[in-house]
Amino acid sequence: MKIFNLGEDNTILNQYVAELRDVNIQKDRMRFRRNIERIGELMAYEISKTLTYSKKEVQTPLGIASVNTPDDELVIATVFRAGLPLQSGFLQVLDHADCAFVSAFRYYKDQDHRAVDVKIEYIAAPLLSNKTLLLVDPMLATGESMELAWKAFLTKGAPKKMHIACVIASVDGVKHLQKLFADDVNDNITLWCATIDPGMNEHKYIVPGLGDAGDLSYGDKI
Repeated sequence: MKIFNLGEDNTILNQYVAELRDVNIQKDRMRFRRNIERIGELMAYEISKTLTYSKKEVQTPLGIASVNTPDDELVIATVFRAGLPLQSGFLQVLDHADCAFVSAFRYYKDQDHRAVDVKIEYIAAPLLSNKTLLLVDPMLATGESMELAWKAFLTKGAPKKMHIACVIASVDGVKHLQKLFADDVNDNITLWCATIDPGMNEHKYIVPGLGDAGDLSYGDKI
């Protein structure tokens, strides 16, 4: 599995990440969602460089133009509900892609909120066989929800290639995916991160992270 940490480069993406983290700017829910969308747009552009292109002819009012455009059949998949703004950003750039959705939510198995599990309840996806799957979710904490989402989508067929994209990953989450995809010797799976944080707290939230991306985007849940 190839890994790209886009935060290592000095680009405007780092400004968007900084605003997502800022407790004062987080109070503006619309700006929080928009910053996630903008990160998705930049990530989609970077991923577009890895696609397969061929030359096509386009009829203009004055003649014929030749242009290289992508040939890949793309499916952009996300996890309800936190992943919706990131998926929206990807769709702004890769606007010919199909979409897929899965509900994967964490819950605590103990009163101290230390033992975390993930549950899958719903999936809607097109056939994925031989397509390029972009699995996007803002936070990669333990990596377990991403693993379950991937396995759920596999019931719709095995994609030819897969790009996993997140805004903030933890080191442990990255290691979890490296172990999960250790057999990917042909580099058909790529992980894209806007930044990678060093750890998690006892409740399995990324530190320093940004908090709960779903709540910050759409409001608290009960």
